[in-house]
Amino acid sequence: MPLASIIPLAAFVALMLAASLEALSASGHFPKASRLPATAQGCGPAILWASMIATAASVIAALVAIWGVVPWYAAVIGGGGAILVAPLVLQNFPDRIVDGRAALIGFAAAAVGLAVLLYWLSL
Repeated sequence: MPLASIIPLAAFVALMLAASLEALSASGHFPKASRLPATAQGCGPAILWASMIATAASVIAALVAIWGVVPWYAAVIGGGGAILVAPLVLQNFPDRIVDGRAALIGFAAAAVGLAVLLYWLSL
């Protein structure tokens, strides 16, 4: 693997970790009856759905950005490792953050930021 691929690979692994943490925290808001009042009313549902859409778009953009920069086998191993370690990382966050809006917004923002970084690195 070329040395120039290490930084984009590390950014991709971090993005996959953020996307996995977003998916895990968003899965706690389904079904609708299990949502906390803060996310069940007002702009809570919009934040939930917008964060999931932004994260999915970030993963797609990151895959497009690293396609010619990072070898596929390194992306599969790194991304798969990030997905596997995500439940262990999420356990370290307090429940009030994971069950509320903070995790949804934070993990989605991290994924978008890392996707922008990967796009910039691929230029």
